[in-house]
This record gives sequence, C-alpha cells and structure tokens, in this order.
Amino acid sequence: MKLARPDLLHPRIVLASCAALPEGDSDDDGLVSALRGRGLHVQWCAWDDPAALEADLVVLRATWDYTERIAEFLNWTRAVRNLLNPPDMVAWNTDKHYLLDLADDGLPIVPTRYFAADETVRVPDGEVVVKPAVGAGSAGAQRFVDAESARAHATRLQADGRAVLVQPYDPRIAVGETALVFLNGQPSHAFTKGPILPPAGREPEFEETGTFAAEKLGSADPADEVWELGHGAVAAATRRFGIAAGELLYARVDVIGGAEDPRLLELELVEPSLGFRQLPAADKQRAEREYALGVESALQRLGLGPLSHRDR
Repeated sequence: MKLARPDLLHPRIVLASCAALPEGDSDDDGLVSALRGRGLHVQWCAWDDPAALEADLVVLRATWDYTERIAEFLNWTRAVRNLLNPPDMVAWNTDKHYLLDLADDGLPIVPTRYFAADETVRVPDGEVVVKPAVGAGSAGAQRFVDAESARAHATRLQADGRAVLVQPYDPRIAVGETALVFLNGQPSHAFTKGPILPPAGREPEFEETGTFAAEKLGSADPADEVWELGHGAVAAATRRFGIAAGELLYARVDVIGGAEDPRLLELELVEPSLGFRQLPAADKQRAEREYALGVESALQRLGLGPLSHRDR
C-alpha cells in the first residue's frame, strides 16, 4: 500500500489472536472495518507470530491458548512495543487470585478459596466448583457434589503446577450470568451467558477448535445494582494500576444474580468476547466505533497519532 505522506508515522496495529482462531471467534469481525474506517492500519495476527513484535500497538483480542504457555505469554506481553490492555494489568488478571484482591477492595465476589500448587486443598460441604487459577474458556473447571472427587480434581491440576480455586456452586448460575461490557472505562452494553458447566462430574462441551467452552448468549438489560458492581470492578482495577478509567480500552465484568445480591464472578481484562454480535445493528456499529475511538485515543497518548512524524 502506497502511503500519501511517507514522512508521517502510520502506526501498525495488530489484533492479537491465536493459531486456532487466527481472526478471532467472529464476534470481532466488525472491528477491522471500524478501525480502518478511521484511517488506521490494522490486521489480525497470532500473538506468538514474530510479526506481532513488529507492530506499533498490539490489542489483545483472542489469545485463547495463553493459559497453557503462561510464562511465555507474559514475557511476550512485555516484549511488544505497546499493549492494550497494559501488561502489568494483564499479568494480574491472568491469575484469578485477583478476585481476592477485589474482595479486599470491598467488592462482593463469589466466595473463593485459593490454593497454590503446593497447598493442601480444603473443600467445604455442599456442591462446589473447582477450576484452575490460570485458565480461560472454562477449561479445567468442573462441578462436584462429592468432596473427595473435588479434591482429586484439584490434585490433578496441582500436579501440573497449577494453583486452583474452590468456590461454592451458586444455584443462580442456572439462569446464566450477566456480562457487562465497558469500553474506554464507560458502560457500553450487556449480554447474558447461559450456564456453561454441566452437572457434577462432567466436563463442559467445547467449540470445534477445543479452545473454549461453547456458550449460549443472549441480550440483557441489567438492573442498576448490577451495573454499579461493574463500575466498582472497573474502578478498583484502574485504581490499582494507576491509570485513568478512560485508558482501559475494554473490560467485561461477569456477574451472578440481579438487584438483590449481585456477585462478581470474573473481571475479564485479557481476551474476553465482548458480545458485539448480540447487539442490534445500530448498537453494534456504535460499540465498534467506541472501541475504535479508544484505540485512536491510545495512539495519541503513546505519541503514535496521525500527526506523529517518523523517527525510524
């Protein structure tokens, strides 16, 4: 492509994916058009493709396999020139121990016990969920009614060097969870996610690439109290890392329950699906535009905007 002003910097932007889903899971199909519509040069690239290291800005979108190569992935996040979301925040968010940090900040989380790989796992009475602390797409997560079976599953995870979480099963998950999407620190839209984990003792069904558990998604209109919990989670995360809320390109806050007792299940800052395809056409276009504006704003903060001159 011939550039009209070769003396100006035309930043190279990569939407980072993985080898199994080189152009994402189709939810983000409109982002490339939205970014290019603002004159930005963007392409998809697997995060472990050396070409990603040549980009001026990398935006995490579908790096679903990072959990199996966590050390390599975190080293890579610090090797790229610029990353959204920021690498320190990404490192914190890849380990679900962050839930306990958010509880310390006063947020109501799903009750969570964390056990390092070398700790003895204690399982409370009743039905529980056991999951790896570093995991995505529900891989390794299972429900149990028998404490011994739950401990055995946790031990298998720990034998691979993985820390685990043990959480009581909240029956409200049977009606699904609410995913709150924030773009540039502001509420954008929400959608529902149907229950993923099957009854006790069975593993979830995965989509055809085996990358993440199949999900049933739908529209949502959350109560104000649910949105307030989302605002609290975003505020806590940005405060922890000393950035303005507007500098957080994207976040998804997964909540169980409604207005009476909403509980934070996860705060997703690495590779969450953002539910664009659940939106009506006009809302989808609006959300994708807000995402593109956030990328454009980040380029300006980084000195990579359209008025920046080449220095290399």
